[in-house]
Amino acid sequence: MNIATLSRIAPFTLYMVFIAIEGLLHSLAGKGFLTIPGPYLLCLYPVKVLAVALVLFLFRHSYAEIRFKELLSPVIFLFASLVGVVVFILWINLDQPFATMGTLRGFDPNLFPAERMRIFLITTRLAGAALVVPLMEELFWRSFLIRYIISPDFSKTPIGRFTWPSFLITTVLFGLEHNLFLAGMLAGIAYNLLLYRTKSLSACIFAHGLTNLALGISVLRTGKWYFW
Repeated sequence: MNIATLSRIAPFTLYMVFIAIEGLLHSLAGKGFLTIPGPYLLCLYPVKVLAVALVLFLFRHSYAEIRFKELLSPVIFLFASLVGVVVFILWINLDQPFATMGTLRGFDPNLFPAERMRIFLITTRLAGAALVVPLMEELFWRSFLIRYIISPDFSKTPIGRFTWPSFLITTVLFGLEHNLFLAGMLAGIAYNLLLYRTKSLSACIFAHGLTNLALGISVLRTGKWYFW
């Protein structure tokens, strides 16, 4: 595996491993095999975000396709902002049972009585969702996989090249990555279309981050923790 492939797969894989560990610990706790209080499992999130951020930092020189100066273009910034807001609106309106897969555990920092701990968990959750996750996911889905499906030598495929197989496969898989799979698929479509329109991975990262930030603010205002 070359450095270009590893640098895009490793952060995503690490994130998914943490999710698997969280799921296993929840299952063991629910069956009585663990005595760790449920709320303390929330503390895995800051560790997960920090670990993924560290891997992204170590591979930072491999991400030449990320050019945030592209967001200085009014057209790209407008499209990215619009997509970010639209996906957020879709997401909060697609939480019905028919559009849900698995268990929505949520992330409720109010389970901790200590105010400092709650503030810490909220801050790391917002930072992770708005900064780390969009960078990690867009590098995997719309820098690596969408191009790898076109050609295994993906780095020679221009950002934003369209083919039906790469579009459909990444859309479906991106949706299945989330408990709200229908919202996830629609988000995958939106971010893919943004990529095709702007040819900018930075636009997708920004839109994804805006969606997640808006969702986080909405969760804090409404108390619908299952969106987290």
